[in-house]
Amino acid sequence: MKTIFIITGQSGSGKSTALAAFEDAGYYCVDNLPVSLLAKFLELPVEKETHFKGFVLGMDLRERGFLTSYRSVFDELRAAGHNLEIIFLEADNSTLTRRYSQTRRTHPFAGKMQSVAEAIDREAQELQPLRNEDATRIIDTSAFNVHKLKQVIGALAADSQDGIQLKITIVSFGFKYGLPEEADLTVDVRFLKNPYFVPELKPFSGLDPNVKDFVLSDETTRTFLTHYVDLLEFLIPLYQKEGKRYLTIAVGCTGGRHRSVAVSSEIHRQLKARYPDARLTHRDIGNEG
Repeated sequence: MKTIFIITGQSGSGKSTALAAFEDAGYYCVDNLPVSLLAKFLELPVEKETHFKGFVLGMDLRERGFLTSYRSVFDELRAAGHNLEIIFLEADNSTLTRRYSQTRRTHPFAGKMQSVAEAIDREAQELQPLRNEDATRIIDTSAFNVHKLKQVIGALAADSQDGIQLKITIVSFGFKYGLPEEADLTVDVRFLKNPYFVPELKPFSGLDPNVKDFVLSDETTRTFLTHYVDLLEFLIPLYQKEGKRYLTIAVGCTGGRHRSVAVSSEIHRQLKARYPDARLTHRDIGNEG
């Protein structure tokens, strides 16, 4: 049975960001579900009918009955065989005060207290039993920005499941038609020998075996591919670690029909050995010839 993550903790500690990170990793996320409805929610056929990796629920003191009900509900779910991981997010008072000042959101205890500082203290006191006795993981987000918190949560999701998959797309294009707007990395291969100037090759695209062989058999092309693919193999894990979800690698030549098509196809072939879901598309292959 898959782990059910409960995201809880102090207001302003980053719970919404944590939920978004889990959602990006392929989980079904629900925020502020009443704890009394959790068992019923888990009976729904959502997971069976979709590709979601599991459930992540945001629960905290926004629900009045949370503190008085959560322990019995969690105990019942564990007795039924569910694996619960309760992730408690917190931050120091000065950080929480600054975040509320920046976002101008209302603290859940603001109506009962005279200041945000008092509201933060009151909430921390109320949450002490949950933090000290029930939390399976405590994360202090005081020194985190949004990207760092997403990275930490992404690592949790990866440890629990198959990992966060970076969606890689390699696209060939012609500079004369403009850069692809979605490109994260762009490489210009106009320095390679051009089949366009070989009469018997000009009518064909880089998908043609003769054109492909003309481009890829050149020593300059082989040297370039060795270095560029090595660079990609170095960069891709770093992008994954940073929490990046999509990476588009654009390969351009003049018209997007010969060199860029052949080279992007070869890059795709080599990357697929390690990243089998990598996609290949040729944007401008039909624009000339």
